[in-house]
Amino acid sequence: MRKRPLVLLSTVAAATLLLAGCSGESAPESSSTPSPDTASSCLADLASGAGSDAVTVEGTDAEAKVTVPAGTEITEPERSVIVEGDGDEVLHGDLVSLRYQLVDATTNEVLSSSERGPDGILSALLAEQQQQISDPTQSTVFTVAAECLPIGSSVVLTLPASQEGLNPSVLYVQTIEKLPTTASGTDVEPEAGMPTVELDADGAPTITLPDGDAPTETKVAVLKQGDGATVAEGDLVTVQYRGIKWSDGEEFDSSWSRGAAPSQFPTTGVVTGFKKALEGQKVGSQVIVTMPPSDAYGASEGNELQNESLVFVVDILATTPPEQVQQ
Repeated sequence: MRKRPLVLLSTVAAATLLLAGCSGESAPESSSTPSPDTASSCLADLASGAGSDAVTVEGTDAEAKVTVPAGTEITEPERSVIVEGDGDEVLHGDLVSLRYQLVDATTNEVLSSSERGPDGILSALLAEQQQQISDPTQSTVFTVAAECLPIGSSVVLTLPASQEGLNPSVLYVQTIEKLPTTASGTDVEPEAGMPTVELDADGAPTITLPDGDAPTETKVAVLKQGDGATVAEGDLVTVQYRGIKWSDGEEFDSSWSRGAAPSQFPTTGVVTGFKKALEGQKVGSQVIVTMPPSDAYGASEGNELQNESLVFVVDILATTPPEQVQQ
């Protein structure tokens, strides 16, 4: 049976960060020479070694073929730079587009890749801490691979076997560009009867409710029309959002109130009204959705949003189709 990439990457990520000394201890010396500010911003800033240097990459972009020579020992995480780019430096928390391959270091089988994305490219929100993940790109190993190098770089990251029954593996990552963290689409004329939205200089929305009764059905209006990929059911979406209660206009949740750090979740992991606001929309769009309690949190006893009608403004930054895993 093929190893599931999510299981592999979630277990390997913790082991990689532990071995790399990312729990507050000083990181290994880098093969590059970052500035003091840069070094303090890196999760691991891994150096190259015999294992990562042995890996070969033939071809470029979607044609890249990663090979781990027979007999290569992978006992610790190492990173070798294949190509150093010339773009902005990548740090944790960045939203980037990239190509990747996760390769079994014993068999050279490709376990996971970005092939499922348009033109073989996916987005990745580079996590600082490992959390429960629903897609391989959410693993912190992508952060460790891409961090503290310019956009346009290609690297190989060796991942030792983290538990019995797993082979060591190699992650190949090519970063392509930094992606915007606010909606980049074209403004659309506001829809009559919907709440109005004003954006501050950073793009954070202020929502003003109209006079009238709370919504009895979910309604979605586009505020900015993007031209990126279309969000499909089950996709992992990356968004900025603000939610308020219709009853008093008070905010109850917002990525903007958490340092404007984008959030990620599958469309199947949110309330029905939010799901309706996402699916079918294009990346780069900003939408507003009003929903009755039946499409929000309903009559959930003890929930602070029990029987509340809600309003969300959502910037759709990226969408990732789910990986089809062979059993």
